[in-house]
Amino acid sequence: MDTEKASPAVVNKPQITSCRKKKKDDATFLEDLKDHVDEFINASMDEHKSCFKKTVQKMFGMSKVVAERSAAAEEVESSLPLRTVVSK
Repeated sequence: MDTEKASPAVVNKPQITSCRKKKKDDATFLEDLKDHVDEFINASMDEHKSCFKKTVQKMFGMSKVVAERSAAAEEVESSLPLRTVVSK
């Protein structure tokens, strides 16, 4: 019987990396773009599917973080001073 458990941080937040494999760190913009286009054209359908899934997960993960931050900011309590007017 296996008694080891994975840590919750690893289970809850899988590492999502880019599908892109940069060939050269010092490549010019056009060289990098050409490599990217070649990689896209030569990728298999399975690679396209997995990259698309990773991209969507990354987008929803980012939007979830933004929503949590804005929800935390909305929880600020504010009050307005009351004004009393006495008429005769």
